[in-house]
Amino acid sequence: MRMSRSFVPTLKEVPADATVASHQLLVRAGFIRQLAAGIYSVLPLAQRSLLKITDVVREEMNAIGGQEFYLPALNPREVWEESGRWSVMGENMFRLKDRKGADLCLAMTHEEVFTVLARAELRSYRQLPQTWYQIQTKFRDEPRPKSGLLRVRQFTMKDSYSFDKDNAGLDTAFESHRQAYAKIFGRCGLKTIQVDAHSGAMGGSGSTEFMVPTDAGEDLIASCESCAYAANTEKAESKVETPNTYAESGGTAALQKFATPGVTTIEALSKPPHGVKADQQLKTLIYMADEKPVIAIVRGDDQLNEAKLQTASGAQILRPAHAEEILKLLGAKPGSLGGVGLGEKKFPLFIDARLAGLSGLVTGANEDGFHLQHVSVPRDLAYAVSRDLRMVNAGEGCPKCGKPLVVGKALEVGHIFKLGTRYSETMGARVLDEAGREQPIVMGSYGIGVERILAAAIELHHDQDGCKWPMSIAPFHIALLPLQMQDALVREAAEKLYLELTKAGVEVLLDDRDERAGVKFKDADLIGIPVRIAVGKKGLAEGKIEWKLRGSKDFELVTLADVVARAQQAVRDGGGKLARA
Repeated sequence: MRMSRSFVPTLKEVPADATVASHQLLVRAGFIRQLAAGIYSVLPLAQRSLLKITDVVREEMNAIGGQEFYLPALNPREVWEESGRWSVMGENMFRLKDRKGADLCLAMTHEEVFTVLARAELRSYRQLPQTWYQIQTKFRDEPRPKSGLLRVRQFTMKDSYSFDKDNAGLDTAFESHRQAYAKIFGRCGLKTIQVDAHSGAMGGSGSTEFMVPTDAGEDLIASCESCAYAANTEKAESKVETPNTYAESGGTAALQKFATPGVTTIEALSKPPHGVKADQQLKTLIYMADEKPVIAIVRGDDQLNEAKLQTASGAQILRPAHAEEILKLLGAKPGSLGGVGLGEKKFPLFIDARLAGLSGLVTGANEDGFHLQHVSVPRDLAYAVSRDLRMVNAGEGCPKCGKPLVVGKALEVGHIFKLGTRYSETMGARVLDEAGREQPIVMGSYGIGVERILAAAIELHHDQDGCKWPMSIAPFHIALLPLQMQDALVREAAEKLYLELTKAGVEVLLDDRDERAGVKFKDADLIGIPVRIAVGKKGLAEGKIEWKLRGSKDFELVTLADVVARAQQAVRDGGGKLARA
């Protein structure tokens, strides 16, 4: 491709609204342009890289027996009602009506539609296993779109679905996808960490996320460098010592109510005149789980992990209760709440497992301006269900080996789920087993964010001058720069080399603009093409060109006769593919 005939609108200045490297560089290097919040136009350079990414995805999915589909992005309400997710997805789902008033949505994912196909066409266990996938546009009404392609409202996803007769088959499909994903991300130049994750609205028995460690990420992962344990903090556990520090009289001291006028926070109660330390307090939080109340209690210096509470309650939708709902339920406002005396209530009460057996604690009295002291968990909260509810912290012990955990930011690029019979049960997707009995199909779901791979590659591979694309997904393999366009010998040599490289399957961006050498160098570095070849009068006098790898400080002189073979080898060594002649 010739730069003079290409649409590559590079910019010198960093966009004012771009805070992460991938957003800044994708805009500056002419890869994307914003149309509206969370909606981007993909320009030719980005499209070339995205097509290479989808080729990698397609090859690895086909290698594990995947069959490619292309399903409607516009879905009728009825199929989402069957699964129960029409309401679960809430405001995140784009909804609309057709001219006849029928409710439709723009699909965020395609479990429902693939299940509809499976129940209509799969009749016997002999037709299983099946692995179906698509590379399709998805839509999410993201409330806070930001960071370029990292949080958007329209995106491309590779979503695949496995259909098996039993859990053993699901385990096999899950492992096949796990290995395929590792190959996909590796081929695209991404270093990923596989972590245990929360399944959320997808449901199912378990899931694994593929995370790229980067400060641009919005997830937190806890990991252990000693034993390779890793989990999203939504699910991560830790070993923490919780001594019964405040026990008195064997935990038999009678409950005592005391006045705490104006005290409504953990911090306020820890100050004089009360001086109750945060680790002696019980923090009581009220949530609505599928619009039914549920109570969670954690230690005052811990943070509640909402994902763990959702798992404990089994809720599809979890939200904090409103102040008026809390007052109606417990007769007090937030800041004076507690679980003592609620054993007769009909709603679930969960207490964090680290509080088991402790006494001498303080909690709200469910009366504004009052608290209770001498609280004993075994005596006063015996009806509470013990669960791991807290958010882990850096430095706490690894649940497997006890060594300190590290907590850091990461970006999710893939997520695989064991759905089990979550959708086949609710939507009636069944097959006959060996004995002729109907059994629900056992399913898995597996997603990859295609544009996220593009953005993650930049987050991992860039410098102050621009992108540093891995060869496998770079828009071009080589930037060919004739340095003196007014010189006929330079132009002729560059044209000849361009044709030879192209014929040899090397993808070349020929910068044939009548610009200064410095401008061409800066644009080549900004775009991030892996190899830069400069053709100049001085080198040609010796029959040589300048060969420079992106990111290297130095260049070397290579004879014209060796350039094509060397370029082909560089493409192969970098994991790229030569184009067919």
